[in-house]
Amino acid sequence: MPKTILKAEKRTIEGRKVKNLRKEGTLPGNVYGKKIKSQAVQVNLKDFEKTYKEIGETGLLTLSVGSEERPVLIHNLQLNPISDEPVHVDFLQVDLKEKVEADIPVELIGESPAEKQAVGTVVQYLNEIKVEALPTDLPEKFEVDVSVLAEVDQSIMIKDLKYDKAKVEVKTNPDEIVAKVEPPQKEEVLEVPPAPAEGEVPAEGAAETTGEEQPSGEETENKEEPQK
Repeated sequence: MPKTILKAEKRTIEGRKVKNLRKEGTLPGNVYGKKIKSQAVQVNLKDFEKTYKEIGETGLLTLSVGSEERPVLIHNLQLNPISDEPVHVDFLQVDLKEKVEADIPVELIGESPAEKQAVGTVVQYLNEIKVEALPTDLPEKFEVDVSVLAEVDQSIMIKDLKYDKAKVEVKTNPDEIVAKVEPPQKEEVLEVPPAPAEGEVPAEGAAETTGEEQPSGEETENKEEPQK
């Protein structure tokens, strides 16, 4: 069993009443997985936040529900859009001998010479990469060293990343770009043409409003009124 342990209790409160749990510092959740019946649970919010900070969604933990101990991954964490506080969490119970799919976060490290010399900007194209591996072999994150990016249009692709290919299978297209040096953005300056001097005739092609050049869909002033 994984070393990280999070205590949980069976939850009997459902529906709108779970708001009362949150007010008491309790986070509602569910445990689900292959060949098991979904179970409603609840955990201490502060204990959960501490655990989530340590292992994220790719770290394996032991969920202790009463006398049962279940190996799980944290999945589908829902946050309050205003406070960013967790409001519900799903725990995926896994078989330690069966591979699972997970989205692994991408983190850029190092300093790009292109940015240091102001010749370009490093843009991160992917925030997560989907992989398949045994629960115990899931990487915590992909670290991408951008110190190799020195010129505009240089890029790092998924196939360039270093990881244990014998244990981890990447499910995302290996030719997808993870990070790339883009040229610096130029500010567009809009030139306003000078107004014609008094008495000067506008240049050919300048907009003139005539009866024949009514915008489409607009009625003309000469349109006859319908007879009553």
